[in-house]
Amino acid sequence: MFLEELRSAVPADRVITDADMLARYLHDEAEWAGYAPPLAVLRPRTAEEVRDAVRVCLRHRVPIVPRGAGTGLSGGANSIRDCLIIAFDQMNAIKEIDPLEKLAVVEPGVVNDDLRRVAAESGLWYPPDPASSPWSTIGGNVATNAGGICCVKYGVTKDYVLGLQAVTGTGELVRLGRRTAKGVAGYDLAGLMVGSEGTLGVITEVTVRLRPSRAAERTVVGYFDSIVSAGQAVEAVASAGVTPSALELVDRQSLLVVDAWKNMGLSVDANVLLLGRIDEPGELGDRAALDLRECFDKAGATWSATSTDQAEADALFEARRLVYPAMERLGPVLTEDICVPIGAVAEMLARIEGIAAQRDTTIANIAHAGDGNLHPLLIAPNDDAAAKARAQSAFDDIIDAAIALGGTVTGEHGVGLLKMSGLTKELDPVVLDMHYSVKRALDPHNLLNPGKVIANRLG
Repeated sequence: MFLEELRSAVPADRVITDADMLARYLHDEAEWAGYAPPLAVLRPRTAEEVRDAVRVCLRHRVPIVPRGAGTGLSGGANSIRDCLIIAFDQMNAIKEIDPLEKLAVVEPGVVNDDLRRVAAESGLWYPPDPASSPWSTIGGNVATNAGGICCVKYGVTKDYVLGLQAVTGTGELVRLGRRTAKGVAGYDLAGLMVGSEGTLGVITEVTVRLRPSRAAERTVVGYFDSIVSAGQAVEAVASAGVTPSALELVDRQSLLVVDAWKNMGLSVDANVLLLGRIDEPGELGDRAALDLRECFDKAGATWSATSTDQAEADALFEARRLVYPAMERLGPVLTEDICVPIGAVAEMLARIEGIAAQRDTTIANIAHAGDGNLHPLLIAPNDDAAAKARAQSAFDDIIDAAIALGGTVTGEHGVGLLKMSGLTKELDPVVLDMHYSVKRALDPHNLLNPGKVIANRLG
């Protein structure tokens, strides 16, 4: 009955029920996050089709799971039993680039790097750049408030969302936010949708702020003997008032797996690598790059340099992006996403090392170190139940340590399924109740991505 009505409400070819085709939409990239078979997948081409489908779901009380490219790492896009997955791979148009207002209007299925490429043709730049930018979509980035390498200086997705169009939990197609540079009329409902992981509305269009293209970046490299001394260098950079456009950490375990895959030779001389970038122009950039290098040296770098070879510099940052797929070649990777104050980075890295030893778990570390966003990567073979249990315990220990140091359980990947217990540890019960109140107001029937972010206390 539901499927018949759905096919009547939207063009029938938008609805997929074939089991083999459904399989590609069942889950994101989060290891050990559960999923169950849906009733169908909808691949809409217009916002109105999304609205009409949501209204059918309301009548039949069918839960809805919005999905971008499935590159998430928290289980937020995972299918739940007898749901309708709304996949936005067919809504991938860049509808407008406005050079005067410096904004873009895009559908949610637009790939991040595609927007950046098209914006560059007009001398403009879209800063949020998650490691998944060649594949992840703007809709998914908005859903998780994605960050990335350059967010240490330029901010995260929320800082660039001016407005959006979404379908509410009551089946209304609404526009939120604005196109103007400023605006404080009413509550920031567009901002509320950013990072809500599809639990408050189904996003069908996004208006984002753009910036002018930047000057060429200078890359500063530092080698360190220990991960703690690299963390101390990060604190030194912040204390010196240097604002890099990127400050990334890659540990020896990560360097080894990238070398084994791509034969880049990075692990020959370095135990830990710090990669910094400066994008101020001219003499200001020269001075800032020198200051950044001095911070590395004072914190104990065994070697540092400002790269004069752009190809070499780009290869180093490409190696940083390759760490996760290189790790995946070894087996399932359970990815952490904690964020701590800058002053606690070194201590948090030390605690991660201690947890790895205590739990007898292999943990590699990469990090957006400049803003305290750490990504420990926990490795455990699927066929080793004991190792998997130790890794899960280590995962929980890392969350507890981050909260104890004044941090948060997720900096950019979202809560999804994997961080729900951590969220209840981080948030005061009164604040958690505020979350439920918002959810109840915007999704009174609890049909929008239920069971994600906050536990099912509704519906």
